[in-house]
Amino acid sequence: MSFAAVIFDVDGVLVDSPHERAWRDALADLMTGPWSDVRDRSRWTPDGFTPEVYRSVLSGKPRAEGASACLEYFGVPDAAERVEEYSVHKQALLERLIDARRFDAYADAVRFVAAVRAAGFATAAASSSKNAHRFLRAVRMEDFTADSGPLLDVFDVDLSGRDFAHGKPDPEIFVTAAAELGVPPQRCVVVEDAVSGMQAAKAGGMAALGVARAGDEEELRVAGADLVVTDLGSVDVAALGEGRLTCTDA
Repeated sequence: MSFAAVIFDVDGVLVDSPHERAWRDALADLMTGPWSDVRDRSRWTPDGFTPEVYRSVLSGKPRAEGASACLEYFGVPDAAERVEEYSVHKQALLERLIDARRFDAYADAVRFVAAVRAAGFATAAASSSKNAHRFLRAVRMEDFTADSGPLLDVFDVDLSGRDFAHGKPDPEIFVTAAAELGVPPQRCVVVEDAVSGMQAAKAGGMAALGVARAGDEEELRVAGADLVVTDLGSVDVAALGEGRLTCTDA
């Protein structure tokens, strides 16, 4: 069966967003400021919030769920009562970073979106981040392709930031994207960079294309990815129309 639609995560796939920095800096601000009285009763240290912690604990999760998971990971006392303050502080930092254009779009990803659109595939953006719209509006197609306009306008459906009952690895966001595109899940390819995203795609009965931006190819394969690449430019777009997820040099 041929593929008919491609569903994209945003953070880590389309843009190199400052989410990790915002989560890390917000927690550091709180643990060295208002929450300094509980610092010694936690496992938090200034250098303990690593890229691996971000990928395994926060990436792909809705804001409150991610904040809760992070505070639990670091053993911050009364974590449940601190989730809102952490989330709000992180969001304020993130908005300042976005407004200052402190992020980059991945050229290979923007060109891949343009290529699958030109090949006739339906496309959707499906990120749990409520900030994804800001990124997609800010990225200009003409900076990377012969097309023009904001990247946001390229997608047939944009579910980014919607409230869902379940976050990834639950497949709800991807199954909803498929339904709104009018494409059966088995004819959809999900492009993700996070383990939770791979798991969500497979749970929804979809093909999973993993983008390893951080040397995590094996983690994505173990999570169920059907194909893992470090550059989306290597994906054979023509083969998607034949129901094959493969690279051009395969």
